[in-house]
Amino acid sequence: SVLAAFREHLRHLGLQDFPCGLGSWNKSRFNAHVSPCGDQPGLGADPAGQEEAVPLGEESPDALMELLSDRHSPWALPPDCSPQDQHLREMAVLAPKLVRGSNVFQVLKSLRIVGKGVEEVDEGLLQLQQLEELILSANQISRITSANLPRTTKVLELCCNAVADLQELCAQPPPELQHLGLGYNRLCSPSQDKYFTAAFWPNLVSLDLSFNNFTDLLGLVSQLSSLQKLRILVLQGNPLALVSTYRGFLVDSLPKLSVLDDIHIGPDERQQFHGLARQPELIRSEARVVVTIGEIKGVPDPSARQQLEVDSEAPVITYSYCVMYEF
Repeated sequence: SVLAAFREHLRHLGLQDFPCGLGSWNKSRFNAHVSPCGDQPGLGADPAGQEEAVPLGEESPDALMELLSDRHSPWALPPDCSPQDQHLREMAVLAPKLVRGSNVFQVLKSLRIVGKGVEEVDEGLLQLQQLEELILSANQISRITSANLPRTTKVLELCCNAVADLQELCAQPPPELQHLGLGYNRLCSPSQDKYFTAAFWPNLVSLDLSFNNFTDLLGLVSQLSSLQKLRILVLQGNPLALVSTYRGFLVDSLPKLSVLDDIHIGPDERQQFHGLARQPELIRSEARVVVTIGEIKGVPDPSARQQLEVDSEAPVITYSYCVMYEF
């Protein structure tokens, strides 16, 4: 499950181990007590520890933070670590009590679990009450229940999974969701087209449906047109993208769209395709694909056969080849 993968990830981050967490290296900064002079906090009350002298045997916050950032340090995270991991490690130095036990669920706004073999989006995610970004790419998720998603979620990325049906996700989707990433899944027309409307995603700005099996361009566009806030759309890799009028029809049908398939839509292009949305008869359920073979190695070249002498009794050898393409 997502929560189990996250707990394992936290264990590897070592948030409770030096130079993070609470220990002999910083204990005086977080031992809150009342000073003899009155009700003012004594040594250790300043969470940043900037104004107090560092006791013997302890490390200053700056020194601990340097151990996390110096690429030569044995405690440094790898250069390609996520901002989420870096933020948690820094918080574990400056305010370790915030990331102890279940407290970490109260502060986390972004959760990234990529390529961890996750199969289930479990209800444990509801503990992350401040979560805004959930990235679960390259896992093995086939179904996702909206009741298990925090209502605060604004970004949901499910690229490279096995999602084939959105019915459970659309039962009670997060109302503030702005980006939905479903690229490289198993969605197809026409059964899934109906889920891409403002009734489910009133605040959706970005939608990635690339490399699925959507084939009905007219049907999908009729649903997408209700998404008044949609500005970024990715449909490349679907069979419908092979239709000759594909881009022009989408550009004219969705006038508020700014980017289609990672290409900006300029005024000139919009003017060029003006009126195409009113000519659906130009969209045919067929596509033409041109395949060019640059070079073939390892087989005899028929054009290089030797010319046989006149009246020669030598056998004539001919070659023929069958090239198959699977789409």
